[in-house]
Amino acid sequence: MTATTPPAADSLVGGHRRRAVLASTVGTTIEWYDFFLYGTMAALVFPHVFFPGSSPYSGILAAFATQFVGFAARPIGAAVFGHWGDRVGRKGTLVTTLMLMGSATFLMGLLPGRTSIGVAAPVILVLLRIAQGIGVGGEWGGSVLLSMEWGSQRRRGLMASFPQLGVPLGLLLSTGMVKLMEKVAGDSFDTWGWRVPFLASIVLVGIGLYVRLRVVESPAFAEVKERQAVLRQPVWEVIKTQPREILTSAFVRLSEQAPFYLFITFVLTYGTKKLGLARGDLLNYTLVAAAVGLITVPLFGHLSDRIGRRLTYGIGIVGTALFAFPYFGLLNTKSSGFVLLAIVVSLIVHDVQYGPQAALIAESFGTNLRYSGAGIGYQLASVIAGGPAPLIAAAILEHTGSSTWISAYIVGCCIVAFLALLLMPRRTEKAPTTEYDGAVERGATAALGGRH
Repeated sequence: MTATTPPAADSLVGGHRRRAVLASTVGTTIEWYDFFLYGTMAALVFPHVFFPGSSPYSGILAAFATQFVGFAARPIGAAVFGHWGDRVGRKGTLVTTLMLMGSATFLMGLLPGRTSIGVAAPVILVLLRIAQGIGVGGEWGGSVLLSMEWGSQRRRGLMASFPQLGVPLGLLLSTGMVKLMEKVAGDSFDTWGWRVPFLASIVLVGIGLYVRLRVVESPAFAEVKERQAVLRQPVWEVIKTQPREILTSAFVRLSEQAPFYLFITFVLTYGTKKLGLARGDLLNYTLVAAAVGLITVPLFGHLSDRIGRRLTYGIGIVGTALFAFPYFGLLNTKSSGFVLLAIVVSLIVHDVQYGPQAALIAESFGTNLRYSGAGIGYQLASVIAGGPAPLIAAAILEHTGSSTWISAYIVGCCIVAFLALLLMPRRTEKAPTTEYDGAVERGATAALGGRH
């Protein structure tokens, strides 16, 4: 804070800042728990529950196709909730996204299989997956901004990285629940055990709502409202005025998101079907890697505050490209130690990008367009990167029987992402730190009805 900030005001800001970070992180954890849970079940259970009678390859492709539907819906969620996030505020929008995502996940746990209700089962599954995608599409932008806009400009990378912890935390929770239910349900896991993690999400949603309803609106957005700078059509305005920022934000994620869904979802199919590895072992290794992410995500977010967002992100892109071939080489040894090493390192090079990514993208847009612009750019990557990646990898494996071209695909994603990073506009019209910190302070005191 500024040197003239009274201790009481500084304490007030600190309290709201911590609450905003907690609300953002808890919310994203629940959202990603739901999203990752679906990906795990798409690889392990859904082929024979919702697509029985298909060949193993066709069933896997069909399950991953329903997963892709959720990715395709994410830009829609970003546009819809981005509009309201830039119009009415971050807090109320985030409560809605959490309820939408949680309800869809809970209903998935109640959905009968295809043998019970026929073709209606996969149809309803797709509709619920679309609801999930819309919810998570609107979630990311608001969570990141709520945390980042409560922080000091000097620490935007670190502050924006805390909601990113929802990824490793959600991965830990979802994988842990799958492991627990495998042990509890035993041979009945594929009949009823898989449903319990979906149903349990309703408890997490209740916790998330409690935390989010207690948070105060972002002070940066409060400043925009006070200056009467809220736009009537923020989505259209950002598409019209900042298309380059949106497109580069999407393509810069190719090196992060596409490999990530190979590292946590496709690896389950590749490891069990191609290499004959135990499903439980692969889930254990994923848990270890996710736990490491609790340290590496904020670490690289903090590093980006020291050496710069672009340099940190560029290091992550290069690291991912260099590891693409060794990754599958380690997996193909079938040695538990090398497989564990492959999975852990794959998520570390991912985290080098994911830690600073939120601030890198969000800083490309002004406050009154930031929810819409950052959200749309971030979620467009779901259509070109995360969604197709498992489908592309499964098709490559089926037609070549080798991982070589999957590694080449990862390298190609990294090349495109590096070019996008170079083309990303540099936003220079940022408020000085003292001005930004003053806005945070005013927002906190105004939220409690006081004046400073």
